[in-house]
Amino acid sequence: MIIESPIDLELTQISGQTSQPPWTKVDNSYREVVLVNNNPVIFDVEQSGEFFNFNYIGNISKKEAVSSLKYIFDLEFDLNKFYKYLNGHAELAEMSKFCHGLRLFLAPNPFECIISSICSANNSIKRWTKSISDIKEKWGINHNGFHTFPEISTFQEIFLDAEEELDLTDAGDISNCKNNLKSCGVGYRASYMRKASELFSLEMDISEISKMNYDEAFETILQVPGVGPKVADCILLYGFNFREAFPSDIWIKRIVSYLYFDGKDISVPKVREFGMDEFGDNAGYVQLYMFHYARKSGLMAKLK
Repeated sequence: MIIESPIDLELTQISGQTSQPPWTKVDNSYREVVLVNNNPVIFDVEQSGEFFNFNYIGNISKKEAVSSLKYIFDLEFDLNKFYKYLNGHAELAEMSKFCHGLRLFLAPNPFECIISSICSANNSIKRWTKSISDIKEKWGINHNGFHTFPEISTFQEIFLDAEEELDLTDAGDISNCKNNLKSCGVGYRASYMRKASELFSLEMDISEISKMNYDEAFETILQVPGVGPKVADCILLYGFNFREAFPSDIWIKRIVSYLYFDGKDISVPKVREFGMDEFGDNAGYVQLYMFHYARKSGLMAKLK
């Protein structure tokens, strides 16, 4: 089944967006289980020319499948209109050539995005995606070899580390304790992850965040353990589809400074403010394209 929306599926999958790990690549397609209206659905998606082709197994209608995939891969966003926007700004005009077909990769499960984003802090894409995949395999529900992300109630019961697992089970020896968060390579982030699950289980309604305005949602997400401004913006962009987010770190600072401020030293908070003010509802896409343009064009190496 074809959805006629241009996309570079591989680039979108490997772009490091913290909504979720890349889907499993099988030959030329990508597969994953997604809960659609609480029904587990295994999607198989591939690029057909410029367009998006898919099949699925699950107890949902074609209309529901299309709606779900259009959201996850942001297929209703008008890329050609966005490219005209980029081309209208001298600082951004080259970006569509290097990132053609790159789309937002949005989270079907906002809680997975929150944990993924916490895991991504001061971490490589390869490491955090492996850790999240391991968490899914250990504690998610298995559907024909594909695993959902564990529910909040399940997550808060996961042992923090081998010592806690040894204390609370009959493992007998610490070398047998592999059923804990730190065994997934998350390190010090394990405590943040569990505290986050406890917060959303006991105090904060995750479904309310998408109903807030951006500033309120941002301040709310900052209350989550392990979440600073950059991670909060990633969560709001990839987990809740707030497109005015402009996640900013040292690399985005260097790129923005080079493109707009003649290399002058400006603070990361000022870069965030500039990006949101300058790009408006395009800020999330501009940030995504800006980062990958810098990587692929050689600008990143120049700015080190």
